[in-house]
Amino acid sequence: MAKNHHTWRFSTVGGVKRVNLDSGADLVNLSGLDPKLWTALSCPVNGLEIDQKTLELVDTDKDGQIRVPEVIGAVDWITSVLKNPDDLIKQDPVFLLSSINDQSELGKTLLASAKIILKTLGKEDAPTINPEDTSDTQKIFSALRFNGDGIITEDTPGDAGLALVVNEIMQCVGSVADRSGKQGISAELLGSFIENCEKYVAWYDKLVNGSGNIRPLGLETEEAYQNYCSIKPKVEDYFLRCRLAAFDPLSTAMLNLQTARIENITTHNFSSCLEEIATFPLAGIEGGKDLPLVAGLNPAWESAMATFRKTSVHTFFPQREELSENEWKQVNAAFAPYAQWKLEKEGAAIDPIGVDRAREILAGNDKEKLLALIEQDKALESESNGIILVDKLVRYHRDLFTLLKNFVTFYDFYSVGVKAVFQAGTLYIDQRSCDLCIRVSDMAKHNTMVSFSGMYLLYCECVSRATNEKMKIVAALTNGDIDNLVIGRNALFYDRKGLDWDATVLKIVENPISIRQAFFSPYRKVSRFIEAQIHKVAAAEDEKVTSIATKSIEGVHTKEEETKAKKPAAPPFDVGKFVGIFAAIGLAFGAIGSVLAAVVAGFLGLTWWKMPIAFAGLLLLISGPSMIIAFLKLRKRNLAPILDANGWAINARVTLNIPFGNSLTLLAELPKGAKINLNDPFTQKKKPLLPVVLGIALLAVITLYLLRRYGYIHLL
Repeated sequence: MAKNHHTWRFSTVGGVKRVNLDSGADLVNLSGLDPKLWTALSCPVNGLEIDQKTLELVDTDKDGQIRVPEVIGAVDWITSVLKNPDDLIKQDPVFLLSSINDQSELGKTLLASAKIILKTLGKEDAPTINPEDTSDTQKIFSALRFNGDGIITEDTPGDAGLALVVNEIMQCVGSVADRSGKQGISAELLGSFIENCEKYVAWYDKLVNGSGNIRPLGLETEEAYQNYCSIKPKVEDYFLRCRLAAFDPLSTAMLNLQTARIENITTHNFSSCLEEIATFPLAGIEGGKDLPLVAGLNPAWESAMATFRKTSVHTFFPQREELSENEWKQVNAAFAPYAQWKLEKEGAAIDPIGVDRAREILAGNDKEKLLALIEQDKALESESNGIILVDKLVRYHRDLFTLLKNFVTFYDFYSVGVKAVFQAGTLYIDQRSCDLCIRVSDMAKHNTMVSFSGMYLLYCECVSRATNEKMKIVAALTNGDIDNLVIGRNALFYDRKGLDWDATVLKIVENPISIRQAFFSPYRKVSRFIEAQIHKVAAAEDEKVTSIATKSIEGVHTKEEETKAKKPAAPPFDVGKFVGIFAAIGLAFGAIGSVLAAVVAGFLGLTWWKMPIAFAGLLLLISGPSMIIAFLKLRKRNLAPILDANGWAINARVTLNIPFGNSLTLLAELPKGAKINLNDPFTQKKKPLLPVVLGIALLAVITLYLLRRYGYIHLL
């Protein structure tokens, strides 16, 4: 059926018309569905309750977000390799090999690769495969000699000699990891190794085939050269100091420097000060003096100079115990060709195996054998890539439809008994369980977005008891009361795996929860206001009493009496003003009493059947506005802003009406058939009923008498 002629079916869910994905035909034609009709346009790879590796496979550009084209690409790919796309609707974790469309080239490759995987696992004849079989691709590839990546390891050749060469290549020029996770070599590394061997041998041949001037001491030249290099800076320093002393004899003492510096270490054990002594001049400084080779040397350099005299000086100047500056220059000139040869060194990477081993490798045909193995490995690239695609196939078969139900539509979210992929678990707090809990990935973005949700939200920090891992969640309260919910309160959170986390409330976003809660809201506010005022007055009085008592103890009252004595006498008591104040207060109370009396009289003047209506009207007058506002807000509760703050791009409203909201937050209920013992030993003892009834009756009689006395009511 052509995609352009596919007939779509829609359902109204959460106040929005959402497409139905009921068949494989719907999935095959998904690319023809207008993206404006999708519930989401983008979602994050992380933080969802779905296999993250599956989401990473869908996220082809690896930017951490899954978008509409990537979802369509995943659906088109898997429906093209299945015989029946309806299989995706089942979400079966076990995949039948017979479901692969082996009429296509890709299908044939996948089928062959799946059989290779099962063979490596010892299940060669198994008709099914599942994600547990394909998830550890390194283990699968490690069981294969060739895995199609063009990299061979020491295990690949099956020959000890070639395995040794592979190890030597890795030792000299490095290695790369193959698909099994083992280190190996590629054709590039093999070529680099051979090139370095050739350069190293050619460089070394210059020494062997060159004139004798390059190695002035024959086979002992290297040892003598290393010693010469170690003492050269010190000898150069000595002769320069001697030339300066000849230029300015008065500077000789300054150039020697020994006296003052030795004084600094005379209190120490000299054997522990060799590093300091080594910085002293090589020998005593005098103008035009030769370098002593036996006596008068700096103790820290005696051993190195003895080796220099034995390996070098005796060859060039036999039986010499001193060395002039000109003779030193001759030593420099003798070693210069060897020093130049070392500077021209090539193929230094081959040092670990040496020139003889390099010649042996170049003389053999190891290069050709290793290249043949690499090419043999590359020849299986298609089959090996298929092994990776089989993992993709079984994961899509199991998880892709779940993603579609939570991306194209929000079917799981609006289904009874099913949780959406963004629901992280359940929060238990204040005798209720909240199922709409979402991980918080960006608290700053939540702070700017959540006000548009219209929901009562609790932000909690959760700490895992098992791993000490921390995370933040936001829980939506959609049922119950809010009296006991405060910042800092502790709760318990269970994730989707059933693991428990200690939760602490960090932030509360207040919005209406229910019409019932909105009805009592004005009275609660008045009650809290009165309570706050009483607390304020009581605290002020308590502070005043405490202050007075403290001042009395400290003797402050004495100073106050002295101050009062200096102040002018207080004015006389104004009786007229006092009487006026009380008169005003009396008038105020009289006016209030008159109004109350008028209200009571009007109420009592009603016929009996009008009294309940009047009382209900009074309640509606007080609670009505709050209930209307709550009703309007509850109808507009929207989850989209919270998901947007978590990196989603929601394309349609995700509303929570009152019945649906009540299903997301469950209140504590006693089990059916539970037996209740009403005998509470700590309940407050009830007062005798008769005195209370008599008191109420007496108050009613007095009230009626006063109302009749002043003409507000007329009794027959």
